[in-house]
Amino acid sequence: MSNTHIGLKEFYEIHTKLGAGEIILDVRGPEEYQEGHIAGAKNIPVNMVAHQASELKPLNKIYIHCKRGGRAKTAFEALKAQGLNNLVCIADAGMDQWIESGYPVEKN
Repeated sequence: MSNTHIGLKEFYEIHTKLGAGEIILDVRGPEEYQEGHIAGAKNIPVNMVAHQASELKPLNKIYIHCKRGGRAKTAFEALKAQGLNNLVCIADAGMDQWIESGYPVEKN
C-alpha cells in the first residue's frame, strides 16, 4: 500500500469519490458518532476494531479517523497487527478539525 497516512485536507478532497470496497471508518464512541459524522462513515469504536478485523479485511481501502487523531492511530495499529494492509490513517486531525474547516456533517 502506497500511502498509509494522509492529512485531513487530502482526505476531504477524496472522501466523496470513494470506490467500491472503500469505506470511512469512524472509531469514536457511538455517542460522538450520533452527534455528527462524515456522510457514509461506518462507526466501530476503537476498542472494537480488532474484533471486526475479519469483516474489514476484504475491503480495498479503509480510511480511519476519530476526534483528533489519537484513536485513529490506535485503531490503525490494532488492525495492522491483525494483518490488514488496506488501511489509511487520517493522522493528526479528526472530526474537530473537520467541523472547524466547515466540512459537511451528518447527524442521526
